[in-house]
Amino acid sequence: MSTAPQPAAGAPQASIAKLALVILLGGVIVQLDSTMTNVAINQFILDFHSTISTIQWVGTGYLLAMTLAIPATGWAMERFGPRTLWTATVLVFLVGSVLAGFAWSAESLIIFRILQGLGGGMIVPIAQAVLAQAAGPDRLGRLMAIIAVPAMLAPVLGPVLGGWLITDVSWRWIFFINVPICLLTIGLAWRYMSGEKAVVNGRLSRLDWMGLALLSPACAAVVYGLARAGNKGTFGEGGVIAFLIAGVVLLVGFVLHALRDDEPLLDLRLFRARSFAASASVVFLSGIVLFGAIILLPLYYQQVAGLTPLRAGLLLAPQGLGMAIALIIAGRLSDKIGPRPIVLVGIALAAAGALVFTQVGADTSRLLLSVALAVSGAGLGAATVPVLVGAYRGLRQEQIPRATTAIRIFQQLGGAFAGAVLAVVLQHASASAATAGRGGRPDPAALADAYGQTFWWVLGFAAVALLPALLLPGGPPEKRTPPQTPAAEEAPVAS
Repeated sequence: MSTAPQPAAGAPQASIAKLALVILLGGVIVQLDSTMTNVAINQFILDFHSTISTIQWVGTGYLLAMTLAIPATGWAMERFGPRTLWTATVLVFLVGSVLAGFAWSAESLIIFRILQGLGGGMIVPIAQAVLAQAAGPDRLGRLMAIIAVPAMLAPVLGPVLGGWLITDVSWRWIFFINVPICLLTIGLAWRYMSGEKAVVNGRLSRLDWMGLALLSPACAAVVYGLARAGNKGTFGEGGVIAFLIAGVVLLVGFVLHALRDDEPLLDLRLFRARSFAASASVVFLSGIVLFGAIILLPLYYQQVAGLTPLRAGLLLAPQGLGMAIALIIAGRLSDKIGPRPIVLVGIALAAAGALVFTQVGADTSRLLLSVALAVSGAGLGAATVPVLVGAYRGLRQEQIPRATTAIRIFQQLGGAFAGAVLAVVLQHASASAATAGRGGRPDPAALADAYGQTFWWVLGFAAVALLPALLLPGGPPEKRTPPQTPAAEEAPVAS
């Protein structure tokens, strides 16, 4: 039997707000770093006299390192306590950021980005689990919205901030800017985050070494195979097939191992709960809906409309605004009426926005696209928080860290799958546009049509995501009265 830190669930609003600030800062550094780095790819190529095939590992190495780190997060939270693990992971991310800022070659930058990823991979799931444990069932939706804010706003703010730093300061500052935020969140964590460790059967949690040796490489192989498919523009390339098969074989091996182990790295029994299984499915499928606008629209604005990356990033602002408004409303509503109706409406709104994008042309009104982005963003914002609420509904406190690990793995795999599918579809759809133009340039109308065809895939996956969403809980959480103790009445979040 496992016991996890309990007092935080009865923490007062003031303590929760301070804890939320720690978590928000941690999420910001991870999410903004990824989007700002994407903007700097061309600058890396120029400064290091490198090639796109080499520099792409700045992003791929970071992604793979994050993927390798995620599976151990649940166990590490139980073994070392949230505060110690948070401090360690943010410190690793901080050191990686400083070293990346001083990188002298493409190879050194790639190595330091991998170090960043090893720390960054655990930051978001720790934040998600800590806040879920502290919130309790009655205010879970409102507080889970905090987790979603960095992920929703980073695609909008990252390119703008990154573009400004690269243009007017130096690309090195997209890494150095992390330093003060990391130091602040570490200091606040030691004041407001719990340091209590979980006890399993009278002892500290043991590490499932075999599970880790199977699951981490499995996730990394699948993510790399999907990333390679996106770069190659096909799922039929030999390397893509090899990595995907290796990943699937390792995943099957992990499942067989986990079903026999008493303390598996990832508790597969969680998927017996209909709400958790449905939430994991929606998280995976909604990745392609989210990435549709984040990946395709900036490319459309640059390749078809001829805008700069900075202007393309600014035109994504309506999506961020729609998300921000919906996050606030959806978080509160999910605590009152349950996740299912909100997620269904959210997916429907996201699909409505995608339907407009299927009709894009070379001269489509930017006002129309902005309205569609706002609608799509509102839908994604509305769906994101209730899905997380649904995942935690009915779970015991001690189950939350490993449940969070599972959900985060599905998010990571869903994002990689989305990027690969969209890249492959767009490359095939735009092949004819490359030969239809004059002077060696793609024909804008044909290229716009290729983007429209790709958005039909986004729309299709949105429709499929509605099916598991129907299985989410449809009512408010059961009222629970936490035990009142002197410690709970004072309710300090830190221990």
